[in-house]
Amino acid sequence: MANATPHARLDARARQLLRTLIARHIRDGEPVGSQTLARHSGLDVSPATIRNILADLEEQGLLSAPHTSAGRVPTAQGYRVFVDTLLQVQPLPNAEVARLRGELAGSGGGSTQALLGSASELVSAMTRFVGVVSVPRREQFAFRHIDFVPLDAQRVMAILVFADSDVQNRIIQVRRAYDASELERVANYLNASFAGRPMAEIRATLVRELQAARDEMEALLSHTVELAEQALAPADGDDMVLAGQNRLIGVQDLSDLDRLRELFEAFARKREILQLLERTIRAPGVRIFIGEETGLAPLEGVSLVTAPYGGPGKVLGVLGVIGPTRMAYDRVIPVVQATAEVLGAALNPEPPAP
Repeated sequence: MANATPHARLDARARQLLRTLIARHIRDGEPVGSQTLARHSGLDVSPATIRNILADLEEQGLLSAPHTSAGRVPTAQGYRVFVDTLLQVQPLPNAEVARLRGELAGSGGGSTQALLGSASELVSAMTRFVGVVSVPRREQFAFRHIDFVPLDAQRVMAILVFADSDVQNRIIQVRRAYDASELERVANYLNASFAGRPMAEIRATLVRELQAARDEMEALLSHTVELAEQALAPADGDDMVLAGQNRLIGVQDLSDLDRLRELFEAFARKREILQLLERTIRAPGVRIFIGEETGLAPLEGVSLVTAPYGGPGKVLGVLGVIGPTRMAYDRVIPVVQATAEVLGAALNPEPPAP
């Protein structure tokens, strides 16, 4: 789930106190004192002994003591030890997974963009934080069918239907006018030869075939390459879907307006957050970035919990939640994990039995 830390080797009493303190702080949002820990930790030790252990944990950088309180709060390092070694996470109950599956199945006719938007909204609603989903690169999907429509002497419209039922119209700039019969020949060739294959693979194959082509096929292939290079190129567009940003406005731990403004500016730019998501795309399972671990200044006061989604043998993107470091990780982690799995299954439905 995350990298091991040098603080993981704590004795049993220190581990129990750290676990109890962080759990109480997540629940109440207040610094936790030795008297509270004496009552709730389940340890048969005096408050003085607890204070000594807390001092040691503070010296290790796992806790800090706000000036206005005798209690202590976890640091980002403390949360890291907590999620790596002390947290017990249970899978999302079957009833909630079934509800997730039903919600996604009923969203927007099952198109990829609708599914991503619904997944982002669902994970935001279930955690009360920000839901974020990276959008799969369109060239990862196989195309099902293509048609070309002449617009004028310099422009042709390509109508692309992908294997996930997404439809895109793309305007192509051409060097000469094409008549409808030429465009039909190109479309028929692409549909007969390449339907069901990813776009990047198609472009590479066409270039190889053109280099080897002779005589009557050369004209068709050269026209096909000109049209397909643009029609099947990666399209510009949103790389990430965000939902629930406004949920952070009322979060107690994010009340600093300057920090909140920086965070919302990062949401608007998307670029840095997308780069962070792409760092996790090859890592299996749940990944957690706490505070400064993100490497992004606007995210230093928050945590990011992510999981990849996709199908058998392939990763299409990453789904995650952005919220305060004081989040209920035992609740957020299974929500992210289950939503990523359900989204991957929705984008890769099993074929009907024969």
